[in-house]
Amino acid sequence: MSASDEVIYEVNLDVDAGIEADYRTWLHDHVARMLALPGFVDARMTEVLDPAPAPGRVVFCVHYHLRDEAALQDYFDRHATGMRGDGMARFGDQFRASRRVLRIV
Repeated sequence: MSASDEVIYEVNLDVDAGIEADYRTWLHDHVARMLALPGFVDARMTEVLDPAPAPGRVVFCVHYHLRDEAALQDYFDRHATGMRGDGMARFGDQFRASRRVLRIV
């Protein structure tokens, strides 16, 4: 694997501050489950400080490092619906997610 093959799947999570503790606990478990999937190499979970979240909100950013784009496509094809549905079932509209795919240059 060369650095140019690796991709980063970035997930930004804007969460209602009232569920922060429960969401944070769930997110740690979720990240561990993601890392068990084929092609996932590493993950970093951070809390966004700047720009500051809106009042009553907390924002997390997770960078999942994947072996290559094929591994990410496999995730989208085989696992994304279930993994995303887990958070929706538990927290409903108390959070919003946005995603990007990045390549190391």
